Amino acid sequence: MTITLKKVVRLNLWTDSVFDEILGASANVSLKVLNIGDSPDINWPHLSQADIYHISAAKDEVPPTWLVTQELIQRCPNLVCVSTSGAGYDTVDVRACTEAGIAVMNQAGGNANSVAEHTIGLMLAVLRRIVESDIRLKRDTGFSREDLMGHELNGKVLGLVGLGHIGTRTAQLAAAFGMRVLAYDPYLDESLISARGAQSVSLEELLASSDIVSLHCPRTHETNGLFGADVFKKMKRGAYFISTARGGIHDESALYDSLASGHLGGAGLDVWLIEPPPADHPLLSLSNVVSTYHTAGVTHEGRKNVARMAAEQILEVCHGQAPARLINKEVLPNFLARLNIL
Repeated sequence: MTITLKKVVRLNLWTDSVFDEILGASANVSLKVLNIGDSPDINWPHLSQADIYHISAAKDEVPPTWLVTQELIQRCPNLVCVSTSGAGYDTVDVRACTEAGIAVMNQAGGNANSVAEHTIGLMLAVLRRIVESDIRLKRDTGFSREDLMGHELNGKVLGLVGLGHIGTRTAQLAAAFGMRVLAYDPYLDESLISARGAQSVSLEELLASSDIVSLHCPRTHETNGLFGADVFKKMKRGAYFISTARGGIHDESALYDSLASGHLGGAGLDVWLIEPPPADHPLLSLSNVVSTYHTAGVTHEGRKNVARMAAEQILEVCHGQAPARLINKEVLPNFLARLNIL
């Protein structure tokens, strides 16, 4: 196969410099960085000629014009591959890409350690009331240490919904804290779940048995709205809810009601339906909610690793290889045909 120059386009959203460095060192790649502040008339001529489009995995960072939609695909006839900047792919219409023979690849596992550490951090912050203690020390007087008494992680039952790269790393860290780990993942069999450090259970059993429930599944048509009022009611009274997955998997109003009524003991939330959430969001008013701005995977180490993985995977495609982290595996024959390597 003759290797031809591949045109790669990305938006000028923050990425670690290693991405541009790796692609810039390749004679097989032409990289164009589009300024999202420029007129579409300036950007479309570049994007419409792209072979590969690298896009942020965070939907709220990308202007609607540059999301991978049916309309964008129609205007980009050369597009053979879409690469996202993380494990997620909310910015991409995967079905439309598959129909057009376009491969969609993510960087699953690249920031798993960062997200898992953040997950444990949220658990500690909520159960040990760390943020609440910090705020009261800075603002109040006349309270006792016992007024801020919390709970240990040791001995608690942790229920993980999803046991991919991040869920698996979270299970490992939870075990170090002396937690018993349950997991619900309909795409993994019992033996694989066991090998990843958890006990396989149904979602019903997980909800009924877990002191802490933590989400680690992607947002798909199957998981969107999965945690609503009926699901929160099935959780143990006083249990804690953690999510570093994606906004929209849990119903924020239903979660607020469960917390305000006292049914749930607290929550640690890194993801929101709208990011960042408005300052008057009801969940932000609760002292037993610890909130962060989708920063679980945003560490120097995690971002560099993801950027490196993305650049190296793009180079694989440029050399006629199928990407290792392909989302829409059913597209593979059509994708390979479009790369002229069948």
